Amino acid sequence: MKIIKFKKREKFKYKRKVIIKDLILDIFVGIHNFEKNKKQRVKFNIEILTDPYVSPNSKNLNSILNYEEVVMKIEKLTDLKHHELLEDLAENIFNIIFKNKLVKKINLKLEKLDILKKTKSVGIEVSKTKI
Repeated sequence: MKIIKFKKREKFKYKRKVIIKDLILDIFVGIHNFEKNKKQRVKFNIEILTDPYVSPNSKNLNSILNYEEVVMKIEKLTDLKHHELLEDLAENIFNIIFKNKLVKKINLKLEKLDILKKTKSVGIEVSKTKI
C-alpha cells in the first residue's frame, strides 16, 4: 500500500476596505424652503471595498484608493449645489467614487443631525455594488 501525501494549499479570501467615519459637513440639502436657505450639518459614514487582487504599492498610488481625495470630492460636490434629497446626494457620491476602477462596493450612510429636535439624527443608508 502506497501512502500519498497531499500538499496543503492555503487559500485566503481577502477584503480591503477604506473607511471614512463621521465626516460632518455643513451643506444645503432638503426639500423645505428653510433647508434651501440655511446649511445644515450632515454626517457621512462611508465604507468602500476595493479590488482585493490589486496589491498596494507605495511607488504606484493608483494601486490604492486615496481617502483624502474622496473626502475632497465630496466636499466639492456638496459645495457646488443644493441637493433636494439625501438619496440624490447618495447617487452623486456613488458616481464620483465608482469612477475609480479599484472600487467594487460602497456602503454609504447619510444623516441629518439637526433636522428633528427629538432625534439625534435622521437619514438613509444605501449600498451599491459593481457587478
